[in-house]
Amino acid sequence: MANQPKPAAEPAKPAAAAAVAPGFPTRGVPVFSSINRLGLWTLYMKEVRRFFKVQTQTIWAPAMTTLLYLMIFTVAMGGGGRQVLGVSFASFIAPGLIVMGMMGNAFANTSFNFLAGKIQGTIVDYLMPPLSNGELIIGLIGAAVTRAVLVGLAISAAMLLWPGVHLAVAHPWAVVWFGLMGSVLLAVIGLITSVWADKFDHAAMISNFVITPLTMLSGTFYVIDNLSPAFQAVSRVNPFFYVISGFRFGFLGQSDIGATNAAVMNGAIYVGVLNVVLGAALYWLLKSGWKLKS
Repeated sequence: MANQPKPAAEPAKPAAAAAVAPGFPTRGVPVFSSINRLGLWTLYMKEVRRFFKVQTQTIWAPAMTTLLYLMIFTVAMGGGGRQVLGVSFASFIAPGLIVMGMMGNAFANTSFNFLAGKIQGTIVDYLMPPLSNGELIIGLIGAAVTRAVLVGLAISAAMLLWPGVHLAVAHPWAVVWFGLMGSVLLAVIGLITSVWADKFDHAAMISNFVITPLTMLSGTFYVIDNLSPAFQAVSRVNPFFYVISGFRFGFLGQSDIGATNAAVMNGAIYVGVLNVVLGAALYWLLKSGWKLKS
């Protein structure tokens, strides 16, 4: 019996496998095989609560500023019962001011995200959680659109108190589509800006030299038929023109781009395609880690 060979020893388990406790996934194996719904919802609610904590500044202040725009332009240009597109001047500019406020606040919300993180050293709060690039984009843009919608509702409520403004909805689909697509457009641009910018001056530069001129030259306060043919051609390339005119069509039933659904649909497609292109560019930037991972 003593001369019998000893049984072969069992091969040692890898250290990595031995370190994994029962019930836990193997290291290196993704936990989320599809969509991280909980993480996405958490990111969205974090961003919503961030701007809602200072709602006086992020929601009600834009409504007051837009109401001042309405008052000033109505007093300066709407006297004598002036009508544009068959309605009072106040009713003509009101839809444009509403969507302009929505777009501006969508840009302000996303242009702050990564930029503040890079400056304060908290960018890891966005990059470390188990969220894909697509989930990160959806969460941040979803919060920005939520802020834009709340601002739009606040502006609309304030304008209903202004004499001479009538906001009857003629085409609900146009109000919803151009309101949301305009907000998404500026949210994506704001997020690209926050990735590119190294300081707040860079974001202010985009706002002052790109966003504001495109907004003011988009037909918010006038019809482009009053412009020369060259400037009309420039306006028809400006995506903000289609957002504001399409949103106005939703309320008034007519706009610079036409008075029928078919005519406005071309602008709707243009804005939608542009959002897809910019969204793809944003996804590529996040995937490459440009100016975020170093």
